[in-house]
Amino acid sequence: MNTFNELGLAKPLLTALAQEGHEKPTPIQAEAIPLLLAGHDLLGIAQTGSGKTAAFTLPLLHRLFETPRKAKLLSPRALILTPTRELAGQVKDRAAAYGALTGLRAGLVIGGAPINQQKLMIRRGIDILVATPGRLEDLVNQGAVSLNAIEYFVLDEVDQMLDMGFIHAIRSITLKLPKDRQSLFFSATMPREMERLANALLRAPVHIEMKRQAPPKIEQSVMFITKPEKIGALVKIAGGGAFKSGLVFSRTKHGADKIMNSLNGAGLSAQAIHGDRSQGQRERALKAFKSGDVRILVATDIAARGIDIHGVSHVINFDLPNVPETYVHRIGRTARAGAAGSAISFCSPEERAELRAIERLTGDCFGGRATEKVGSLADQKAPRRAQRKRSGARRPKAAAAIHRELEKSMADLSFMRPAT
Repeated sequence: MNTFNELGLAKPLLTALAQEGHEKPTPIQAEAIPLLLAGHDLLGIAQTGSGKTAAFTLPLLHRLFETPRKAKLLSPRALILTPTRELAGQVKDRAAAYGALTGLRAGLVIGGAPINQQKLMIRRGIDILVATPGRLEDLVNQGAVSLNAIEYFVLDEVDQMLDMGFIHAIRSITLKLPKDRQSLFFSATMPREMERLANALLRAPVHIEMKRQAPPKIEQSVMFITKPEKIGALVKIAGGGAFKSGLVFSRTKHGADKIMNSLNGAGLSAQAIHGDRSQGQRERALKAFKSGDVRILVATDIAARGIDIHGVSHVINFDLPNVPETYVHRIGRTARAGAAGSAISFCSPEERAELRAIERLTGDCFGGRATEKVGSLADQKAPRRAQRKRSGARRPKAAAAIHRELEKSMADLSFMRPAT
């Protein structure tokens, strides 16, 4: 399909799309929207930046608009769960923008924000509730929101939610939803645990998986250095002429603060965003980064799925992620909207196992010899072949612990399956 008009969306949505500058649907939108309008449950897999948010918000808004109902006290009609506050805020903003002419109201429930204001918002009445699992579970337990009128249930970035340990909250929330509902799962990757969760919670779902394509305008490279050398390398890269603005990913909160302080000490403007920062601090940091007042945002992986900012020239993996799928989401923060971008990963000797796991997932070859030079994907294939026998298939220990816990947590999910 070449235009949104061909998808059968309501006129207020088409007008809003035109006002937002959206001319034609992306591949995931063209495939998913007609299926969702027809009422199917759906499991959609597509790369970050592919337009997944519009793929599920547009049909949801259309169906709510076409079937108006009197609002029930404390009971929204649609629920969208996301793993991070930043992503929840962006989804809510998109839902509000696309639905601006429908009269439908979207509300946001996230941790770190005043809970009493959220309770008041729900009492006033909303049609679509966008939430993070922990805060929603708190409000449900306090009787501040009811989920018994939910008609549409969306889990966005499901794989990230599982890796962040939200399975227990998801189970608790799902048990309170009506069995007669339309359920949608969207993600950029599909680990085994997600497939099992989908089998438990979706009803005869249609499975859409867009062909993964390596972003042609992201130049990926790796720098083999020791841990003490990382700060100096980062300062040198961030001080270079090609560096316009960048996201730097740290594995820990303390590490993110340390990196931020080192950058500021070197005269490079930086802010940090992580789970120990208040919601106000996180919002101010993002605002400063978006406006260009701050050139570098140092983040833990809460930001990997929650930042959609054009003009990010560099993503720096200061620490390689324990879970290889996270690498894909991190580097997807650059080269947005057709722009070029660079993704540079620092790899210390202790992180070789994480690098090999990323290579197996992506099919890219970063090389195996320790060097202080940045190695391109094209020029290090020979050393990678020499490493192949030693690479094995072991998952890093931290990730293995997470997945063992998921195995135990999802052993009894079958009773949560919606009615057929």
